[in-house]
Amino acid sequence: MTVIEAAYEHCEQVTRAEARNFSYGIRLLPPDQRRALSAVYALARRIDDIGDGAGSVDERLAGLAAVRADLKVLADPDAEPNDPVLYAMTDAARRFPIPLSCFDELVDGCEADVRGTSYRTLAELVGYCRQVAGSVGRLSLGVFLGEGGTGTPAATGGSYRATVGPPLPIERMLDLAPEPASADTLTDAELADVLGVALQLTNILRDVLEDRRNDRIYLPKQDLQRFGVRLRLADSERDGVGFDDERAALAGLIRFEAARAGRWYTVGLQLLPRLDHRSAACTGAMAGIYHALLRRIWRDPLAVTRGRMSLPARQKALVAGRALVPRRRRGTAGVS
Repeated sequence: MTVIEAAYEHCEQVTRAEARNFSYGIRLLPPDQRRALSAVYALARRIDDIGDGAGSVDERLAGLAAVRADLKVLADPDAEPNDPVLYAMTDAARRFPIPLSCFDELVDGCEADVRGTSYRTLAELVGYCRQVAGSVGRLSLGVFLGEGGTGTPAATGGSYRATVGPPLPIERMLDLAPEPASADTLTDAELADVLGVALQLTNILRDVLEDRRNDRIYLPKQDLQRFGVRLRLADSERDGVGFDDERAALAGLIRFEAARAGRWYTVGLQLLPRLDHRSAACTGAMAGIYHALLRRIWRDPLAVTRGRMSLPARQKALVAGRALVPRRRRGTAGVS
């Protein structure tokens, strides 16, 4: 086994061991794309693990700063780092038009987590979601539309880097939340961003109790005030619910957030028809699992206040299998 083969094998082992929903989609890709996306995942996982680690705030911020310094190596065409994840990622960046600056965005989001940043408005929360999830979507898109991909940029003779451009204005992204818009005016990278926001909003709802126990509240303060919810942990749980808020208000808040996240899926999933079949299947499997989880949350909003929700492995496999069926361009509002 060569050095580069060993580096990619290490990244694939990390993906198999650590990825949950991600692994259902990535296995649907051809070998070259699968290896490259495993390298993306392994590096993103490293960044996330540092942010969520057990060290002090200063220690975790120092760890993230060290990773940020390592990221500079990826842009060096002659670099051969000793670290297997960085080695594989450097090779992947040579083979695919991966927007490496997105890793810096991910570090920014993890630094916000370490500092305990809270969010007053939806706009502030969306900015965070773009850092920690939209960034990964755009990194993945570089793999999908690069070597072997047949997405929009390749079909038109353009390059993926050219489609990234400036970030989608936050006001325009917020317009997508209340009223699903046509994706025709959005670039592939912008749609990946929108889908990333949808996935992260689902994560936030799924982990609302676990995060609160770790002194983190991600839901916008404006929304909490609107529903009269404080997310104060209960001294003694009634009916297994971990919060001390009035049940109807709590359920109303969760259902409201789930419905809004569903709007982001409606727009973001319109990325799939622009991708080649395998890339669309990979994305559809990962997004489909989260979307199915969101529908469960909407139907039983108090379930997330009792503990972390997840889909059974059999249902995840079913969603992944369905993703292999060619998807027509369609969209439904909300989470229905």
